[in-house]
Amino acid sequence: MKRTVRGRFAPSPSGRLHLGNICSSLLAWLDVRHLGGELIFRLEDLDPDRSYMDCAQLMADDLRWLGLDWDAGWPEDKRFAQGSRGGLYGAAFSVLEEKGLIYRCWCSRAERLAASAPHPGEEHPGSCACRGLEGLELARRECGKRPPAYKCAVPDEDVTIIDGHLGEYAQNLAKDGGDFIVRRSDGVWAYQLAVSVDDMLMGVTRVVRAADLLESAPRQSWLIRTLGGRAPEYAHAPLLTAPDGRKLSKRDGDLNMAELRRRYTPEELTGRLAYLCGLIDRVEPVAARDLAGSFDWAKVPAGPIDISGVF
Repeated sequence: MKRTVRGRFAPSPSGRLHLGNICSSLLAWLDVRHLGGELIFRLEDLDPDRSYMDCAQLMADDLRWLGLDWDAGWPEDKRFAQGSRGGLYGAAFSVLEEKGLIYRCWCSRAERLAASAPHPGEEHPGSCACRGLEGLELARRECGKRPPAYKCAVPDEDVTIIDGHLGEYAQNLAKDGGDFIVRRSDGVWAYQLAVSVDDMLMGVTRVVRAADLLESAPRQSWLIRTLGGRAPEYAHAPLLTAPDGRKLSKRDGDLNMAELRRRYTPEELTGRLAYLCGLIDRVEPVAARDLAGSFDWAKVPAGPIDISGVF
């Protein structure tokens, strides 16, 4: 049965959207609108220490200001906020537990960021020593003061996705990705589980996001299939880089929407992004809706895009 084309915006409310976030959002919107599909807005507010509702509201306002609308989701429907979906993640956790794929982990490395989308260098391939704990050593850990996190044990299996922009991408789950946290020791559900469950239950068929998340795609595809769902198609958008080669980041406050809205109209900002992405051949104002009909991933550069001379 043919599925309804459905994409999503899924920002994390840890700061104001910056130029790179907006570029990925524009491409996600164009990808789905070109196909005649619908979009949802999902708020990825898993981590209570890094989620700010004022930022979330500003994100929604910034997207609408640009003309990037959606058909269902937050803030009109609070069920689209991950912070309210813990019961669904718990049910998926139980399924993985029944399949023998969950084990307790007492390692602290990378746990702090497990609720957030990973950045390069924040994931550590390979299985965890806690996976094989037994006997006295397991008992010693259980009696300690530190509560465990919970990890998903991945198989030694090659998973290949056909990225809608970058082509074939293969990964061995065990060797290249490794076991990953699904619930932190403080009870917070982790990014990889929550995103996979939400994409599956929300009927997402198209995931467009920045290229630094490409390595998560095989893992999430496998996890969705393991939970009995059908994985979406993925397309990973090029990263925007500053003149010194740095990836634009919320952490650095590069060209955030407060500054961009001060300097440009929606059409001027969209035109500059469209030019960088190869969608138009010169810098000129353009509305997002006027780009949808001719959108083609073949026009978009595969590698990072230097914003010098345009921003």
